[in-house]
Amino acid sequence: MSEPGPTSIPTSADPRSKRPLKRRALSPTSQQASAVTHLFKNPDREIKIPSGGNGGVGGSKTLAAPPEIVANVQGSSAGAGSGEFHVYKASRRREYERLRLMDEEVRREEEEKEFERKREELRRRDEEKTNKNRKRRAKKKAQEKGAKDGMMDVDKIQVADGKAMGAERDAANGDAPGEDGDTPVPTVEEVGIVIHDDD
Repeated sequence: MSEPGPTSIPTSADPRSKRPLKRRALSPTSQQASAVTHLFKNPDREIKIPSGGNGGVGGSKTLAAPPEIVANVQGSSAGAGSGEFHVYKASRRREYERLRLMDEEVRREEEEKEFERKREELRRRDEEKTNKNRKRRAKKKAQEKGAKDGMMDVDKIQVADGKAMGAERDAANGDAPGEDGDTPVPTVEEVGIVIHDDD
């Protein structure tokens, strides 16, 4: 019996071997990790991102326009060769794809119009609500300012009326205005909440 020696190591696992390692099927995680490490090897290099011309993200699928001159017009003549069937199938497939894309474009345009209409409706409704609230706030502010100004005006009127009444009374008594000190003092009511404690 022979003992395991250095010659029994598989060639791919032998550190002395110059043979490249076997490539194994990668899992999605290891595939992404290898792609990322490959990108980070040279960070200055420009990365080209596909435009998505095949109907993916970023672009819409487009086909070439139908030819203006058709060289081999397909007909229903008897005796057509067996190769004509495949030519007919390919042209029919291209035409159906073109029609499908046209229908898709029309549907997309209608969806965009509907979206724009809804967005405009929501924007208009929000603008109306904002204007309504703005007017309500302005009205409330004007009422508060008017009430404050009105109270000050009432106070001024009461003071003025008190002085006028005192001056009239003094003139009727023959006194100089404000001599006897009995001019009425205007009463000012405080605005606010008065709390009475129940004892």
